[in-house]
Amino acid sequence: MSAPAVSSGLRTGLSDGLAVMSRNLLKLKHQPGQIVATFAFPLVSVILFGYVFGSAIPIPGGGNYREYLMPGLFVMGTVFGVMGSLTVIAKDNGLGVMDRFRSMPMARSAVPFGQTAADLLVAAGSLVIMAACGLLFGWRAHNGVGATLGAFGLLLLLQYAVSWVGVFLGALAKNEETAARIGPLIFPVTMISNIFVPTDGMPAVLQAIADWNPVSAATVALRQLFGNPGLPTGDLAWPLAHPVLATAGWSLLLLAIFVPLSVRRFRTAGL
Repeated sequence: MSAPAVSSGLRTGLSDGLAVMSRNLLKLKHQPGQIVATFAFPLVSVILFGYVFGSAIPIPGGGNYREYLMPGLFVMGTVFGVMGSLTVIAKDNGLGVMDRFRSMPMARSAVPFGQTAADLLVAAGSLVIMAACGLLFGWRAHNGVGATLGAFGLLLLLQYAVSWVGVFLGALAKNEETAARIGPLIFPVTMISNIFVPTDGMPAVLQAIADWNPVSAATVALRQLFGNPGLPTGDLAWPLAHPVLATAGWSLLLLAIFVPLSVRRFRTAGL
């Protein structure tokens, strides 16, 4: 393929992707319940987990439990973002919207790229709300502006990666009901981790799973970058000893796997 043809294809794909992104963002205007749920989650999480668990769970080395908890809540909200992509794509499948997209003269990669871009913008807004809630209830980032921006950048990279997982699963689902059945499978991923409690008190098998869980690595990475309490010590699993590198690696691995799978699925579905 000639260079002008490649350049033209890239411009078309980018333009179509931006159109899909705008369409998905505009849909939120007609779904106030989804907007409320997205932005109410941070406030409810901080109050519920910070105050209910905070009085009962000691932090290794001491410290404020809400400062220990906030990095984990950031990660949990990011991982739950997979449900946004999954539900939107599955719903459009059930309504026949994807079939109409495939009949249009548009790039086949536009739908997944547009959806993940929209998810990223919504996630950025949710992070701002969650950070504001955390500040209100006593959480602080202690390591300066650079480390704080690095932590949020790492979160957005992880968010973008899990959005692609959601897009692929949504493309496989036939309708919104199927997506709803997949959703509960995400809970064990966040619960068997160090979000709420240190892993060293878990049974050996669960501790090994939790220590190698990408959610745990991301949580430790944020605690390290924000300067929050509860950093693990001793003989650590590799992801907990190198949490920033591990989180970036997990994110890039998910992108390397699910970007081509998602694009291929949209190109070949219905053929």
